[in-house]
Amino acid sequence: MPPSPAQSTVQSAPALPGAHELFDADSILKALSERLADLQGPREIRAATVAFLAEARQDAMADVEAGFASHPRAARETVRAIAALTDGIVTAIHHVATTRLHPVQNASEGEKLAVLAVGGYGRAEMAPYSDVDLLFLTPYKITPWAESVVESMLYMLWDLKLKIGHSIRTVDDCLRLGAGDMTIRTSLVEHRLVTGHAPLAQELRDRLWSELFDKTVPEFVEAKLEERSARHQRQGGQRYVLEPNVKEGKGGLRDLQTLYWIAKYIHRVDRAVELVDLGVFSREEHLAFWQAEDFLWAVRCNLHLIAGRPVDVLSFDMQVEVARRMGYSDTTARRGVEYFMQDYFRHATRVGELTRVFLTELESRHVRSAPILGRLFRRRRKMKAGFIDQHGRLAIKDDAEFLADPLNILRLFEEALRTGILIHPDAMRLIAANLDLIDDRMRSDPEAIRIFMDLLLKHGNPERSLRRMNELGVLAAFIPEFQPVVAMMQFNLYHHYTVDEHSIQCVAALAEIERGEHPDDLPLSHGIMGSGINRRVLYLATLLHDIGKGRREDHSILGARIARRIATRFGFPQDDIDTVEWLVRNHLLMSDVAQKRDIADPRTLRDFAKAVKTRKRLDLLLVLTVCDIRGVGPGVWNNWKAALLRKLHQETSSALENGLEELNREKRQNEAKRSLRHLLVARGWEAKEIRAELGRHYDNYWPGLPTDTQAVFADLLHQIDGDEIRIDLRADHDRDATRAAFVMADHPGIFSRLCGALTLTGANVVDARTYTTRDGYATAVFWVQDTEGHPFAEDRLPKLRQTILRTLKGEIVAREAFASRDKQKKRTREFRFPTHVTFDNEGSDIYTIIEVDTRDRPGLLYDLTRAMATNHIQIVSAVIATFGAQVVDSFYVKDMFGLKLHSENKRDQLEKKLRKAIADGTKRAEA
Repeated sequence: MPPSPAQSTVQSAPALPGAHELFDADSILKALSERLADLQGPREIRAATVAFLAEARQDAMADVEAGFASHPRAARETVRAIAALTDGIVTAIHHVATTRLHPVQNASEGEKLAVLAVGGYGRAEMAPYSDVDLLFLTPYKITPWAESVVESMLYMLWDLKLKIGHSIRTVDDCLRLGAGDMTIRTSLVEHRLVTGHAPLAQELRDRLWSELFDKTVPEFVEAKLEERSARHQRQGGQRYVLEPNVKEGKGGLRDLQTLYWIAKYIHRVDRAVELVDLGVFSREEHLAFWQAEDFLWAVRCNLHLIAGRPVDVLSFDMQVEVARRMGYSDTTARRGVEYFMQDYFRHATRVGELTRVFLTELESRHVRSAPILGRLFRRRRKMKAGFIDQHGRLAIKDDAEFLADPLNILRLFEEALRTGILIHPDAMRLIAANLDLIDDRMRSDPEAIRIFMDLLLKHGNPERSLRRMNELGVLAAFIPEFQPVVAMMQFNLYHHYTVDEHSIQCVAALAEIERGEHPDDLPLSHGIMGSGINRRVLYLATLLHDIGKGRREDHSILGARIARRIATRFGFPQDDIDTVEWLVRNHLLMSDVAQKRDIADPRTLRDFAKAVKTRKRLDLLLVLTVCDIRGVGPGVWNNWKAALLRKLHQETSSALENGLEELNREKRQNEAKRSLRHLLVARGWEAKEIRAELGRHYDNYWPGLPTDTQAVFADLLHQIDGDEIRIDLRADHDRDATRAAFVMADHPGIFSRLCGALTLTGANVVDARTYTTRDGYATAVFWVQDTEGHPFAEDRLPKLRQTILRTLKGEIVAREAFASRDKQKKRTREFRFPTHVTFDNEGSDIYTIIEVDTRDRPGLLYDLTRAMATNHIQIVSAVIATFGAQVVDSFYVKDMFGLKLHSENKRDQLEKKLRKAIADGTKRAEA
């Protein structure tokens, strides 16, 4: 694995543990005996022993930590040193217990005791705060002497603040309990004598294999693999979980340990390297095992040392500190933590490959039953030449013949999709070892390109082959430009997957639409896919849309150039090459316009239509945008985004077909008034009341709101008194939000106060509009979501209304309330987003658009709108787009005279005030 750009200067060679006397049993026992020589009372002896060993352990651990700091990415010697240190502690305490506290003259056969390490301690692998698991072994029955020795040992170990797991058993107990309990049996697989009666430990070892292990190999293997599967599901089921569990997660230490357990159970090996001689692993595969284990242990040790306790989850805040300790540094393109996590995920992927290799060996020896899913309920299909069905898996008939034609590598994946059979791990192993066959000649071979494009287009589930090709390195070998984004983590709360996995998820989302799986949720995309769209262009653009990420240059621009190169190499017609390039370059355009701009503004629609130019490109871009959002992660796509994109597509499509002159304010005003008039007539309003309502609002009110919302305002304004506050709260399920409409006497800062009131209720504002009537009333409407991104439950609306009213009446002062509520969570504190403030006088005909891109926090919108209010800026609408911990707030504003912000000096002054409001709010949140 090549080193990351940020890691080349870090030492990775392991260092031997320091020469502290705790690592030498004779030295420590001699020193301890001298310390205890003049003491007689048991309590004094115990106290002196604990004091001596506590000091010795502290010094020894300091040596171990100092050694680890010199090679922070290689922990093999460190975990062994901690286990050896623990051996010294246990040996010394056993010595004190048996020679000073409970000495016995002429011990009988029953007064024998062996102290064994089990679990991770039994493997001699311990992180700084790992448990110390001990088995106290006696020959026949547990005698009073043995109980006394064990009790004294435990008290001293506890006084040393060690976390002890222990059991006291006879050899027969171990066999009986191990037969009935898989957890106990697993711990016994890893037992190791620390001190005490060695023949007793040897008896246990001999009897375990002859009477239990050798007779129950299939049972043990199946149980361990079932445990592994269940564990993966508990940890999220994905190798690329953004906050992985180093110990229990997929591709983590427990997976390697499972291989070790099974190997030792079957082959009675003590070290993984012995599996090479047995033919289970090749030398290269064992090196990958060794490197992954070393790296994962280094991560776990760093986690323990940072937390000062046993921690195995790489949470976002921990990732930054672990990356720093392991020597990863920021570059101009990416943060050090992103390089670190990319290395982590690459190792996790290799662990998955090693697991497959090992399971293949088990299958071939008939130890583990082949997967039933591949054999049952499946009509056997005839294999193409060169392939065979082996235990329900797609296997290669002749390795030499297969490798003679490099195109067979791609044909294997094609055959797997065609037949629906899983690829045999032996075939995967062969491919992974021969990736060098995929050279420039093969990458340009028309037949290879045909096979690859058929994998995308022909079989209906391209993600299956893409994911396996990616894990084996075939995808990056065939498209070398894809290699930099493999396992690339994006350190933010928005993206749930690495870049390569996100790209594959997007292709999967596209295939789902084409298979007709979401006709009700995605009717527009579903219709487009069935209308003869250019599938080849769309699938390739979807796969490549983020291929430019991780470099200094804008990933859309760089990605477009890369996509053009790939499409040209693939022999696409010029028009298709241009379209692929355009889609990759503009893959964020539709999402940005829909989520960050007021799409009711005719100028926004005109500019977007000019950028898109044709209905064909509009349709392609819509589907790519939908797949891109759906591929980010669960829960990111919602009705709000769907409604925005459908509206933007509908309006743009109409403009492209009927001409851009259709997009003018006067026409929209007339249409809006006509729609409201029809609705009010249907509701029984008198003509005089309707004329009054239509004449009550300024021109800018009409194009900006849906007719049903304007009808709500008509009801709220009807016969309102001067100081009355009227509120309408109801779910807008089409937009996946709660609509909060307010009518009250207008006064400066009302929009900011409403933002504060809503935020204090726990609401996330996603869209807002505010207008003033000719008779002096503010009409403001907000679309808000709860913390899960959905409308508020009906039973929460009364409390929502009460908090809003109390804030508007001054009973709750928003600024003071945020001082205690606007706190950043430790887990997300390390996310950094530079603040950008831009002013756009061209994006709207009558407003200045102020866009603030910064780190999100609950009180941000209130701080920004308050700063604008104090500077006499009128906010007409606000569009809020949240991307994890990042937010883009766009405000359509005028100055106090109703004009755009033309003065550069005024814009500069306002930008300073906005930045100060953000900085002050951040300090408040971090206080």
